[in-house]
Amino acid sequence: MERRLTLRVFAVLAVIGICAYFSFPLEKRINLGLDLKGGMHLLLKIDTSHLAAEAKIDAGDRALEVIRNRIDEFGVREPSIQKQGEDEIVVQLPGVTDRERAIEIIGKTALLEFRLVSADSEKIKQALEGNVPSGFELKYVEDTKEPLLLEKQASLTGDALSDATVNFSQAEFYGPVVGLKFNAEGAKKFAELTAANVGRRLAIVLDGKVQSAPNIKEAIPSGEAVISGRFDVTEAQDLALVLRVGALPAPMRIEEERTIGPLLGQDSINKGIRASIIGGLAVFIFMALYYFLAGIISNIALLANLLMILGGLGLLPILFPGVSATLTLPGIAGIALSLGMAVDANVLINERIREELDSGKTLRAAITNGYSRAFTAIFDSNITTLIAAFFLFQFGTGPIRGFAVTLTIGLIASLFTAIILTRTIFEILLAAGVLKDKLPMLRIFKETKFDFIGKRVFFYVLSLIVIVTGLYFFFNKGRQVYGIDFAGGQIQEYSFKTAPDPDQVRGVLKELNLTDASIQQFSDNPNAVLIRTSEDKSNLLTEKLKEKFPEQDIQILRIERVGPIAGKHLKTKALKALFWALLGICAYVAIRFKHFNFAIAGVIALLHDVLVALGFLAITGRQIDLLSVTAFLTIAGYSINDTIVIYDRVRENARLSRKLNLYELINLSVNQMLGRTILTSGITLFVVIAILFWGGEVLSNFAFTLLVGFISGVYSTVYIASPLVLALSGRRAKY
Repeated sequence: MERRLTLRVFAVLAVIGICAYFSFPLEKRINLGLDLKGGMHLLLKIDTSHLAAEAKIDAGDRALEVIRNRIDEFGVREPSIQKQGEDEIVVQLPGVTDRERAIEIIGKTALLEFRLVSADSEKIKQALEGNVPSGFELKYVEDTKEPLLLEKQASLTGDALSDATVNFSQAEFYGPVVGLKFNAEGAKKFAELTAANVGRRLAIVLDGKVQSAPNIKEAIPSGEAVISGRFDVTEAQDLALVLRVGALPAPMRIEEERTIGPLLGQDSINKGIRASIIGGLAVFIFMALYYFLAGIISNIALLANLLMILGGLGLLPILFPGVSATLTLPGIAGIALSLGMAVDANVLINERIREELDSGKTLRAAITNGYSRAFTAIFDSNITTLIAAFFLFQFGTGPIRGFAVTLTIGLIASLFTAIILTRTIFEILLAAGVLKDKLPMLRIFKETKFDFIGKRVFFYVLSLIVIVTGLYFFFNKGRQVYGIDFAGGQIQEYSFKTAPDPDQVRGVLKELNLTDASIQQFSDNPNAVLIRTSEDKSNLLTEKLKEKFPEQDIQILRIERVGPIAGKHLKTKALKALFWALLGICAYVAIRFKHFNFAIAGVIALLHDVLVALGFLAITGRQIDLLSVTAFLTIAGYSINDTIVIYDRVRENARLSRKLNLYELINLSVNQMLGRTILTSGITLFVVIAILFWGGEVLSNFAFTLLVGFISGVYSTVYIASPLVLALSGRRAKY
């Protein structure tokens, strides 16, 4: 026994030591996501519709390489550029908030063409009348709007370039120009082109726009040329950059954009940490006051749990090369929530030990039996939540994946700390004689003897009324019920020095013809203004607001834009995540309890909780976004926890009381576990309420959805899942 305990102590110390090593220093081990340190997230769609079949094959790979080269030249530290599917590229640029310039550099096709200009006045006249001659194209010079008739076939393209730099020519252009240098083959072609067309004009066309059209005065054998166009220095530098690294194989459009300013990132960190500390302290205080020494041991396990989550994030790049440990705002919420959920295991163990002591067992036997009998419920409930987390990661994007990762690490850590760490501490205290024959705990809930199953019809009707009412509001509001993640559109959030007059802000929107825009201010931060629009006029809007409110020191907090295709794609992925998570949970419960009726009843209860949460979002006017879907899946994973705890007790009671039918078994089990169900959910709600009130507006919908879903989960465990097992099996059925 002593040797086993010694080995266990060494194992615990080794795990804690490894996690501590890979946790600190935090700033080196863990990267902050864009939503915490600011930056840009872009989803780019490559338009290959006009490419030949053979050119489409590697268009995505070529575009990826060009974008990577442009971003490297742009000087962004630690960018993330990944191909998604065949024709999409995800770009993440930490610290970049000059969105207009970044979008211009990344998305510019940069197709450079040298095309001869027709000097035939008759053909030009026909073209201006609308009859463009075959083989020609009518274009206008960007600066002067002079009409030019260009040959459709380019005489030379940007593929022949070897370099592009910014030069200044005060004498002729009075500003910066972009100097071009051709490679050996290009220089030869350019010399032949200019020699054969002395006296003609040669148009320099960039992305279909004529930048200039100088006269060819003589042959140019030097292999050099110049693009002029009234550029400022930054524009000239950016144009030289994109020409230097090459043109994109096809045009690109931005399907999704999320730009987070550093001010909002720091505010999110502060609020996320504050909410976690408040929620964590509430849990710690309750556990210590309610379970005394056992509660303090549980709190030690929670601290170890937090250390293991941080260590797990630090270990990720080592265990999975190429994967970075990135902490997002939902990731902070995931840490806080996983700590709240880790309490469940400790409560189950402590309550099991109490039961064993009540039955007259010695303290050592009570601890041994308590852990043994609590294990199956803890294991099953954690696995079902892990199933939900897996599908969150599979179908989620960006920050939502961060939530899934921290939740997964937290759940695995909670299994270790609750089952192994706390038991080791108990055994050390027993061996040292600190614990002898008592383990005092408070008792708020005594075992009840209610006939819960007998009231099932009333609660079925009540649930139907709540769900139908919620769905009525949901369908009645149409597209308005969705956030931009699913409906598409754009939001801009600004920080003012003092709370602005909404009517003055509306006046600015009216000037820009944004009549369909909506304005939202927040009670906890009235200086912040969120504006929703259907089109992208954020640059003009920012300029106008700064002009209208010159004394307000306006800062961009965030800009998010989702195109209709991306919105539809995100909605499809969200529905898939929900479907597969529910199917996975159903399959696992059916296998573990060897009865499909338990699985079907449990999944119906999960759907009940998700629909209740969805309905309350619609009733209260809150929009459904990706974080809401994250909350739905978390509700599904967490709600099944309580249900499985009761199912586990039904399974145990069936072995102990073989004469009881299923009706009696379920009623007995629900009564035995009622106090535990309220305790575990109530303690987790400490964390959820802290996130709701102190986590900031970004996490507000997420926390509200969890609050409704977790409360509904307690209700559905008792009044929906348990009675439905009986309804599906028959009143006099046996387990």
